[in-house]
Order: sequence, then C-alpha cells, then structure tokens
Amino acid sequence: MDVLIVNLAGAALIAWIVWYFFLSRREDSALAEGGPGAQEIHVVVKGGYNPGVIVARPDVPLRIHFRREETSPCSEEVVFPDFGIHRHLPAFETTVIDLPPAKAGSYRFACGMDMMRGTLKVRHPEGRRRLPSA
Repeated sequence: MDVLIVNLAGAALIAWIVWYFFLSRREDSALAEGGPGAQEIHVVVKGGYNPGVIVARPDVPLRIHFRREETSPCSEEVVFPDFGIHRHLPAFETTVIDLPPAKAGSYRFACGMDMMRGTLKVRHPEGRRRLPSA
C-alpha cells in the first residue's frame, strides 16, 4: 500500500512539473505606448524576455528599453536580424535600442546564442486599419 501511495505521489509530482515548466507558459505580450511620432516599451531580460511579444504600430519609430536583470552569458546580447542590430546588454543596466519605422509584419529577436527568443509584431490597432490608397 505504501508503494502505491509513493508511486501516485511521484506521478502527480511529475505531472505538475511538466505542466508548470512546459505547458503553463503563456505568451506575454505588451503594446508599445506613445503618440504618432514615437512609441516606447520596457522589456525585462531575466531568463527570457518579458514581454516576449512586443506589439507596435507600423511606420512609427520604436524605442525599446531592455533592462537586463541577470548575469547569464546567454542574455548579454540581443539581436534583431531583420534590422541588422546586434547590441550588448550590460548586466543590471538598461540599454535603449531605437528601431526605425517598420512595415506591418512579424520580426523576431533573440539572444546572441538564439536560446532566448522574442517577437516584434507590427500591426495596425484592431479596428483602425488603414485603407489602401486609390
């Protein structure tokens, strides 16, 4: 009977670990704020990017404040391949990266080792899509 209880408890613990570390992660996203001339967002770098998905408006410059809260070698660089940007992120400091206006689309960014990843989604706010020019 004791062996059965221990096995059930072990199976429950394994199921919880799998759920917590692999299945419960939700995609954290945040909308860049600002007026029509510029938009800004703050991203915390600690075991990943938070938010991991940045939503920005098209055709407006974007300023991202990366705050690195760790010393892991993996997080010491951020790369935006579509923009040709490779930037060093000093530990426990904030590094500002200015991105030029981008067209609507999805752009990835990652650490220098490509283990931590994020996405920049550039799109028009819901319900406010621009009509094509005639």
